[in-house]
Amino acid sequence: MNQQPLQSIWDTYTASWKTDSAADRTALFAQSLDPDCTYNAPLATAQGWTQLTAYMDDFHRQVPGGHFVTHYFASHNQQSIAKWNMVDGSGQVIGEGVSYGRYSDQNRLVAMTGFFETP
Repeated sequence: MNQQPLQSIWDTYTASWKTDSAADRTALFAQSLDPDCTYNAPLATAQGWTQLTAYMDDFHRQVPGGHFVTHYFASHNQQSIAKWNMVDGSGQVIGEGVSYGRYSDQNRLVAMTGFFETP
C-alpha cells in the first residue's frame, strides 16, 4: 500500500509543532488532525486541539524554536510509526524518540503516542 498520503499527513502534523503562529497551527491541524484527537506522551496527555495547542505553547516556552524532524516513517492499515529527533531553535539535536499514529478513514490523525526518555 502507498504510505505517501499518511506520511504527508504526519509531516503536516509535525510542522504544527514548529510554528508559534496560532493561525498557522490551526490551519495545519485542520489538514492533519481529527478535532477530537488524543496526544499521549511521557510528559503530557492532551485531548483535542485546544489542549494540544496549550501543550505545544508550553513546549515552545521551554525550547524556543524547538521542533521535530522525522528520519524514519512506515505505515499500514491507517497507522504509522515515526522515528524523530527533537531539535532546538538552532537545529541542534536535543532528544530523540518514536511516535505511533492512528488515522481516521478521512486520513486525519486520531491518536498520537510518543515514546522518549524524560530528563
